[in-house]
Amino acid sequence: MRVSIVTQACEFNIEVGDQETILQIKHKIEQFLGVPVASQTLSVSGWELVDGLDLDDYPIVTEGTKIDLTIEWEQPSLENRSKIQIVVKFSSRKINIEVDRTETVRSLKEKIHIIDGTPIKRMTLFFSGIEMEEDFRNLNEYGISESSEIIVFLKTMSRLVADPPSKRLSVVVQTSSSLLNGASIPLEMKDSNTVNDLRQALLMRKILPMDDYIFIHKQRIMRDNCSLRWHGVEDGDYLYVFKGTVSRGGF
Repeated sequence: MRVSIVTQACEFNIEVGDQETILQIKHKIEQFLGVPVASQTLSVSGWELVDGLDLDDYPIVTEGTKIDLTIEWEQPSLENRSKIQIVVKFSSRKINIEVDRTETVRSLKEKIHIIDGTPIKRMTLFFSGIEMEEDFRNLNEYGISESSEIIVFLKTMSRLVADPPSKRLSVVVQTSSSLLNGASIPLEMKDSNTVNDLRQALLMRKILPMDDYIFIHKQRIMRDNCSLRWHGVEDGDYLYVFKGTVSRGGF
């Protein structure tokens, strides 16, 4: 399909495929405009498109969609370089990830989840034998630098059984402009409720018309059979809803 790339200076069309990653699209833009991938930020309606996802993960991107391109020219400094490459090591494999030194441990876990599919709740991260147990701390506070190796330990299911009891969450379901004119719908749910429970609650109460819907939390499509807790939904979070279905095998 064709989409439009919009910058402050120009607008142009490119051909993209549903299975192309956002990173691959950035490489196409680099060939077209000469703008380095690291200087590009792509967004639709204010939502940043994440490098590790592909267009199938963004049902809002269809034929003719305008994708905003923000260009931030960096003046690289070897001494104070913010972006670094690190190695994330599992028991049987390794992956390389680009991160910012100021990112939090939670942000790193989210990137690993996007790239590898590992549930965030199962991850425990270690660096130099020290557990990175505080999600809110920045990577540089743990001494992470270029080529650092992060060890991922996966919690067993028996350890997950000891999860805390369910708690109530106040969330806001935000519709698109084409659905209920972009309504903001406050909703009370339990964090143990699944996305399918959320969908049924909205349909049964006739808040949403009967149809197929996709829910998105923090730029990721939510899985029907997984709980709000599993997705990392917290009190006060926004959940975005669009008409449509996901046919990919992973969801």
